[in-house]
Amino acid sequence: MDPVLSVQGVTVRFGDHLALNQADLSLAANETLAVLGPSGSGKSTLLRAIAGLEPLAAGRIESLGVDLAPFPTHRRGLGLMFQDATLFPHRDVLGNVMFGLIMKGENRENSIRRAQAALELVGMEKFADRSVSDLSGGEAQRVALARALAPEPKLLMLDEPFGALDRPRREELNEELRSLCQRLPTAVLLVTHDHTEAFALGDRVMVLREGKVEQTATPTDLWRNPASPFVAEFLGWNVTHDAQGRVTAIRPDSITLTCELTTDQERATVVARTFRKNHWRIRVETASQQILEVEIANSNSERTLGVDGEGLAIGQSVGVAIDPGAAISFPELPLKP
Repeated sequence: MDPVLSVQGVTVRFGDHLALNQADLSLAANETLAVLGPSGSGKSTLLRAIAGLEPLAAGRIESLGVDLAPFPTHRRGLGLMFQDATLFPHRDVLGNVMFGLIMKGENRENSIRRAQAALELVGMEKFADRSVSDLSGGEAQRVALARALAPEPKLLMLDEPFGALDRPRREELNEELRSLCQRLPTAVLLVTHDHTEAFALGDRVMVLREGKVEQTATPTDLWRNPASPFVAEFLGWNVTHDAQGRVTAIRPDSITLTCELTTDQERATVVARTFRKNHWRIRVETASQQILEVEIANSNSERTLGVDGEGLAIGQSVGVAIDPGAAISFPELPLKP
């Protein structure tokens, strides 16, 4: 069967700037692909190109084997949801969810039935006659999601949908969204700059950098085997460069610190430490002037360090041991003259 979405060599230009550079992706029914990257990497441009809101300089976009180029946005079988819920203030919740159905020519009776079903999917069926001005931020985003789902799209595209919410509410809605995506036949394309969110929601994760696809993999494979120094560093690995141009990536949870220096360890100095609820994030500078970020679980801190994480002082000398199985070497980079 043809994929729900196939993006083939898509290039988008803004003047001389390449916003997307020969991007490729494929997405099947009932699959969620999370598009991950920093600001300016082309994530939102990719969604806009798929929706027909940005002209292509090159490439092709297909859905179920059909070229989408001749079709306007409203005829591409897409559901769209953005960070801003953009609900209509003069309509109640049900009216907002019905809007897209009515615009597509659905009669009122069917529009009400499908809108009510969509609200039930997101747990908002009791809010149907509520004014949108009375909704919390999380409730408004649920309504926006129901509106995107009501036409039963083949592809649901989400552009940082919960980015404006506080972290606890965002995590709650992400869990609900993941459960919902697993129950529906809809393919989902999600854009985010947060790798924790991408890993939680995506069956696969695609990393973009300056408009180019750096890597596409399952969350576990992406975390364990980043394909480039950029991907490794973006995910929080330590990326070190030596004088010969060799590049090594080291996972932060693979580094052990001890207060007693042994012969097989490098000496380092603690330069910063941050408490992160279930672990400590400790930054050290080695004798070779490399900066390393180290993650140590609270339950292991006293055993690993000989003191608890809180007692580790800025400026304190520690020994550093790195698990060689959790380090990746990349091809040498050319040295700067």
